Amino acid sequence: MKVSFSGPSISRFEMGGSRPGKILHIFAASSKDPKLLRIFCVCFALAIVLLAGCSKSISKLELRGITGEIVAAAQTATQHKSEIAIRPEAQPSSGKGAVTVDDIFVTLSDASQSAALKQAIEKVAHDHGLSAMQTDSGGVLRLDLTYKGVRTHTVEIATPEPAHASARENQGGFEGGPRLAIILDDMGHDQESADAAFKLPFPITISVIPHLPLSTSIAEEAYRLGDQVLLHLPMEAEADNKAEPIELRVGMKAVQVERDLDGMLRTVPHAAGVNNHQGSRATADSRLMAELMPALRRRGLFFIDSRTTAATVAYDAAERAGVRSASRKVFLDDNPSRAAVLSQLELAAHYAERDGLAIAIGHPHPATIAALAEGAPRLRTRGVRLVFVSDVVR
Repeated sequence: MKVSFSGPSISRFEMGGSRPGKILHIFAASSKDPKLLRIFCVCFALAIVLLAGCSKSISKLELRGITGEIVAAAQTATQHKSEIAIRPEAQPSSGKGAVTVDDIFVTLSDASQSAALKQAIEKVAHDHGLSAMQTDSGGVLRLDLTYKGVRTHTVEIATPEPAHASARENQGGFEGGPRLAIILDDMGHDQESADAAFKLPFPITISVIPHLPLSTSIAEEAYRLGDQVLLHLPMEAEADNKAEPIELRVGMKAVQVERDLDGMLRTVPHAAGVNNHQGSRATADSRLMAELMPALRRRGLFFIDSRTTAATVAYDAAERAGVRSASRKVFLDDNPSRAAVLSQLELAAHYAERDGLAIAIGHPHPATIAALAEGAPRLRTRGVRLVFVSDVVR
């Protein structure tokens, strides 16, 4: 069949330099040479196939929908007894913009749930045409989900080591009783102090400062052992305090808060929530807190107000933004002596008994670790449960 085009019809397509006009112009020219026409047709068909293969990709809305299904499947498979955190991760793209990946961290309370959880996640992946690749390292099962070779989700599943799991189960003997959560701040500087904290035989929440040499490794180790991880989020303090190299500062816009928060979270994997590091000026600034809280909500993070100033508005901002939140009640080691820490621990237990729950914050000083190891067993005899901080946020 000979194909020909009249000049006027081609010129209509070419108005404004349109691409269809250029393609038709080439097609019309090639039709005069059968060999050239065959080459054109083969190339055109290949282009159509390639375009069809590339045109379909997962939108951000679809990706978030799949994330929701994975979280729901995880909750069902673990009977709502697992800790789940979601972290969006921007990946560089070969084209414009960035490819979004959702990282999902699941901490199991029972190792026997792992197989059912893996099967549930793989089913969600199959239902959406995703491929799943499994790796297992250091007690953490990792599932990378991809669509046409592009990673869309990473699910990391950790089960506490037997000693930690046993300690956690033993804490659950007083359902409905007073709960006390202990946070150890300023982790990331020193491996020896972290190792001492990991040996405590009851639930401890480890709060890690970002961008330190040991930030990532300590967070990974805490997660593997079954302890809870927080991002110890640096915030601007009053003028007489030393500023951190990267911190949230008064006057920042939402895009700056998002950028710095993402960078910090990349160095503190597995963070289930956030508490402020310093921040006496930042947490008193309603505008900055109004920028931060929606960013936390989108990432599924809760917020603990360390209350480094009486003028803080952070907890109220979190409540308004719908972020699960709570406030510190007691600092354990302003006086870092064993006797003083034991006294403060007793005060924290008193508040837990009076109010039903309380949060105490300390640091991995040798005296603090020794006092916690000595004083915590006495609290259990009074019916005070030591829990992760996620168990007292509302």
